[in-house]
Amino acid sequence: MTSPLERLGALDSCVVSDALDHLGISGATTGIRPMWGIPKVVGYARTVEVVDAAAAGDVRGRHLATQTVVSSGSEDVIVIANQGRTNVSCWGDILTAAAQQRGIRGVVIDGACRDVDAITEAQFPVYARAGVPVTARGRIVERATDVPVSFGGVSVRPGDLVIADASGVVVVPADRADDVLAAAERLVARQEAMLAAVREGRSVVEVMADTQFSSALSGTT
Repeated sequence: MTSPLERLGALDSCVVSDALDHLGISGATTGIRPMWGIPKVVGYARTVEVVDAAAAGDVRGRHLATQTVVSSGSEDVIVIANQGRTNVSCWGDILTAAAQQRGIRGVVIDGACRDVDAITEAQFPVYARAGVPVTARGRIVERATDVPVSFGGVSVRPGDLVIADASGVVVVPADRADDVLAAAERLVARQEAMLAAVREGRSVVEVMADTQFSSALSGTT
């Protein structure tokens, strides 16, 4: 039986976003891009909530994301919710090395990372809003891990499915995964039929307006 991650890995972020739209579910983010190349990533979300140190009160302790790294594994993607901050990093080369040791699939950040050259050399998938040299020390702190977070305007819970590729980062709620994946797979079939029609010489104007292709979505809700 094909696992949800295998099914998700056969898709791309655009068709998953379209499936979410069709089902009325929020999940697509904007502005979070790969820091090198186009390293596609799919996995289960392990969340880290980051807050401003000055406003955090008595939140202190371990370094950002370290506990999440050591407790994650080969099917996981670390999701760091840093409220879109691009003036301070919340991920770097040492965390990257540790994540690779654990077999973690990648990290997606609603904020910035640092050590982009080292991350690129390590070929570890990191998605972020920016690369900056500024350290997190004294600026931001970890408030919680494995909790629901707001990530690029999308609610993410631990165990949700994450897909990230050159077009961006999309999150699929775990409790709707079957519905979303089925809808996305039907959309792929529709797109393939439309592409075939165009390549056979049909006008793209006709193809885009032809209601016969909408039948691929039959059975979704």
